[in-house]
Amino acid sequence: EKMQKGGSALELLSKVRDALNQRGATTIRGLGRVFRCIDSYDGNRKCDREEFISGIRDIGVPLTKAEAEVLMGYLDTDGDGHINFDEFLVGVRGKPNARRQAIVDKAFLKFDKDCNGYIDANDLRGTYNAKLHPKVQSGEMTEDQVFMQFLQNFNDKNNDGKVDKKEWNDYYAAVSSSIDNDDHFIQLMRTAWKLDQLNISLKLKIQKKKKK
Repeated sequence: EKMQKGGSALELLSKVRDALNQRGATTIRGLGRVFRCIDSYDGNRKCDREEFISGIRDIGVPLTKAEAEVLMGYLDTDGDGHINFDEFLVGVRGKPNARRQAIVDKAFLKFDKDCNGYIDANDLRGTYNAKLHPKVQSGEMTEDQVFMQFLQNFNDKNNDGKVDKKEWNDYYAAVSSSIDNDDHFIQLMRTAWKLDQLNISLKLKIQKKKKK
């Protein structure tokens, strides 16, 4: 049943993408305008169920109320009953492409010292450079605020200070969705984690051997 719901949600998401493409809302700015239309009732950068159902119809996506609720459940990745702009972006734009994912993997491997699939969050402090983060560039947040938000996104459920690969990938899927240009995203990652200072080819080989 879960698979069927996921499958139908992906089909509904495809309808949304088609409608947005027809509106020319494929860039971040365009998607931002669409999200603001959906969130026009209170402007809190989050959509509750009623806002989402009404808004998705207002932008011309032909979904029934039941279909909109299924899609809402799929996009609400943190389960708080709302969809925020990052969730909307990741849902519409999808996961990072292969080129972007490769640089995300490289950054993770820089800190996954023994290639066991997680890193210590304390090791990240003092290394992370947020100058090129889109919210720092726009003046919306400071570098320190971006780093604190970065750590808070990992929801360390067992309080062991560890960040696993899935948490890392989910965070950077949201960041990737907010950047239109591949080269800009890759430069952000290189600057943020000082990747040019490290040759990780040996680590990649070690990880491949462990998988065998």
